[in-house]
Amino acid sequence: MKLSCLQENLKRGLAIVGHAVAGKSTLPVLSNILLASDDGRLKLAATNLEIGITCWIGAKIEDEGAVTVPAKLLSDVVSGLPNDKISLVLDQRTQTVGLKCARYEASIKGIEADEFPVIPTISDAEPTASFPPALLREAIDQVAFAAASDDTRPVLAGVLMRLRGKAATFAAADGFRLALRTIELPEPVADPIEVIIPARALLELSRIIGDAESNVEVTITPSGGQVLFHTESTDLVSRLIEGRYPDIERIIPSSHATRTVLETQELAKAVKLASFFATASSNIVRLTFESGGELSPGKLVISANAAEVGDNKGELDGMVHGSGGQIALNVRFLSEALAAIKTPQIAIETQTAQNPGVFKPVGADGYLHIVMPMTVR
Repeated sequence: MKLSCLQENLKRGLAIVGHAVAGKSTLPVLSNILLASDDGRLKLAATNLEIGITCWIGAKIEDEGAVTVPAKLLSDVVSGLPNDKISLVLDQRTQTVGLKCARYEASIKGIEADEFPVIPTISDAEPTASFPPALLREAIDQVAFAAASDDTRPVLAGVLMRLRGKAATFAAADGFRLALRTIELPEPVADPIEVIIPARALLELSRIIGDAESNVEVTITPSGGQVLFHTESTDLVSRLIEGRYPDIERIIPSSHATRTVLETQELAKAVKLASFFATASSNIVRLTFESGGELSPGKLVISANAAEVGDNKGELDGMVHGSGGQIALNVRFLSEALAAIKTPQIAIETQTAQNPGVFKPVGADGYLHIVMPMTVR
């Protein structure tokens, strides 16, 4: 293998695939990145056997070939080189890659490419659906953080993707909250599909498609075991989680006793202040809704109380329709729900202290976030 490419392109490509490199593995080759010539471009690939990322960058190929190189060492070396042309030459006999850039030289010992696991590609299958990248990224960022962070119930560590007609629904829940986003597809899907994608894979995808220009194509493998996301220069393949996702429709309250509309930024500030006290008392923050009179607006009182630290109280004016009342919530879940809502105003729908609070952006359909209440002794 003999080729040359630009340092900035190689550095960017290594950063994209680097997140799929296995942290600790019994297979040394999984700590490596595959470098291979591919149709006049340089292909970079990494996998931890759960997620695989492949990226192609522009290169001048003189001799075809492939090798795997330790990911961290290669990334560190390339990051330290000047922004200039890098030439890579592989010594086939010793599997050593020689790098030259400006007045710098390095040689890195690799492992044969044959030992690298095959990352599935879906060349002949028709894409299941395609998404505008900005819209897909927004949906992932509003939902994936609400998935469970441990694997005690594997399905909850994933995000449900449901495709029906022209609607794509993404949902994540960890037993204490539920985030749900529905977006419209450019083209309807042929058959309805429901799959559970690991949240980590979608967060990686969100990072990768930041500068994608064309639509992101999604293909489910015929066996139903893997999903492939394809852009013009990057592929991400992930295994799917087997199992049955909880019935999300059952969790969504059908009615509310009180609906409160507030300024999102003002509420986020008040919650942040309350969080300094709430962290010392099981993360509990209390929201008290008070209806206004005929002419005066209602208000929301946010309070946190920690016996050893002190307490705090903040008041916000808002439109409170209904009977009012109080609900206690986990302050971290509350602040993450607010961060996911990008509209200037937010609506909070509540029933009693024992029922969940429902958060919705005002003036933008398709998103809701439910947070379960905490019991206060």
